[in-house]
Amino acid sequence: MEINEIIQRGETKYVEFKSWIKANKKELMNILTNEAVGFANTDGGIILVGVEDDGEITGCYDYDLQNIIESIYDKTMPKLFTDIEVIRFFGKNILKITIEQSPEIVATSKGVVYRRLGKNTKPFYPSEYTSNNIKGFKGDYSAKIIEPTTKDDIDFAEVERLKLKIQSRDKDSTLYQSDNITFLKDLRLIDVVGDEIQLTVAGLLFIGTREAIQKYMPQVEIIILTYNEGHTEYNKRLELKMALVQSVDRIQQFFEDRNGIKNIQMGLFKLEVQDYPINVFQEALLNAISHRDYESNSSIFVKFYPNEIIIENPGSFPSGVDRTNIITHPSSPRNKLIAETLQKLKYVQRSGQGVDIIFKDMLSLGKSAPEYNLYSEAVSLTLRSSLEDIEFLKFITKEEENNGEFSVSEICILKYVKSNKNITLGKAAEVAQITTQSASNVLNKLCQKRNILQREARNKYMFTHRVYESFNANIEYTKDKDFDEIQANVMILDYLSKNEHITRKEVERLCGFSPATSKRILKNLREQEKIILEGQSKSSKYKLKK
Repeated sequence: MEINEIIQRGETKYVEFKSWIKANKKELMNILTNEAVGFANTDGGIILVGVEDDGEITGCYDYDLQNIIESIYDKTMPKLFTDIEVIRFFGKNILKITIEQSPEIVATSKGVVYRRLGKNTKPFYPSEYTSNNIKGFKGDYSAKIIEPTTKDDIDFAEVERLKLKIQSRDKDSTLYQSDNITFLKDLRLIDVVGDEIQLTVAGLLFIGTREAIQKYMPQVEIIILTYNEGHTEYNKRLELKMALVQSVDRIQQFFEDRNGIKNIQMGLFKLEVQDYPINVFQEALLNAISHRDYESNSSIFVKFYPNEIIIENPGSFPSGVDRTNIITHPSSPRNKLIAETLQKLKYVQRSGQGVDIIFKDMLSLGKSAPEYNLYSEAVSLTLRSSLEDIEFLKFITKEEENNGEFSVSEICILKYVKSNKNITLGKAAEVAQITTQSASNVLNKLCQKRNILQREARNKYMFTHRVYESFNANIEYTKDKDFDEIQANVMILDYLSKNEHITRKEVERLCGFSPATSKRILKNLREQEKIILEGQSKSSKYKLKK
């Protein structure tokens, strides 16, 4: 993210502004140390020195970078390493101090511990530590070792369940052929030192006994709630405090038993449309499991309403992710080992957040876009079952049958055009969550290869007539059809001035018209004696009349 965009968004859980010109330099070093400790004990972040709380750029001068680095290092236990970068912005220097998340609790040299809470740094008290018995490394909480665990905490029936999953789902894998201990070591679910076996956090969640899970991580549970139409109180509650695979399979079965189907007539055939695509719900659920904050005392909630499903997850978005870039931001799961294990078990087909799958499949089925909401310590995702745009569903289905699948960027852009009649280059970049250059490439592809979009003006696009004519007659064109046809006449004559002939199919591609409209345009040009027809049927060609 560019520095100007970071500053415009203001202070967040991951960004802190500090003034250089207003503070006593000795006191400022203490403040920077406290902020660095807070970031290190949370999810990491950056301090921008030379920026006021309101985002005003006041800059820094007469600074000693080495002195700042050593000051933070000397004032922290264990010693905290930071990176400092000088950024020239609007003629002034800003110091960008980057702090990585620490695998262990960091305190100031005075013994005070801080953590980040929203956009503020708050004291962190020993009673709040939930990882005192967990040895960590490299910032992945799910890969940390739970020291008191032993081999007795392993549910070997669950180990066999994992082996069977891999054997049936991944024909190329040989993992399941190993003995149980080697199998668990290869998955990094356990750590073996001599004769001692200890479980990682992921290991406890995947193959721990129910007693061990309750003892070491009692906060880990998934709660299912169901609601009747018009009721705000749930009518059924199911609490799952068991190994992850058992929980996922049970929730999946619960979901499939409730998932309805609607039949949509498409010509002579009926298209079966599920209330919620199975892969969308699965991606959403596994996302919650991979990204939840396992140090939080809150639970994952899966709420089934008559017309929507809401999944609530403890923990904020990963660093750098928000609603404006969630589709395209590179994946950074909070619990990488859990995500990797789910991938090896073939619950997910690829590493990543899966958000692009959720958006693409919901929109292409004529449903509303997934709705993400971010709270101070939680994220919720809402999926709605209603078919809000059957025409868009039919359009996408037919186009993909003829031309192959659309990308998530193309789907987002086409959905916007369907709802708003046209789209600018800037808006295309925004709705697809991609750069302007990438948006331009996607728009050009839709114009040139799929014969779906055409330019309405410079950097402004709309559907072609062929597409509009595939929708119901009550959809109004956003530009004058007579003007379009006059413009088409010019385009055809210009084409023929540079090429020997043109076919009706080429007119369809050139002007974006349906076969009937293209045929009528060519007929009018012949009647005006501007072109002549040569050949018949499929060999018909049109040339300029000399």
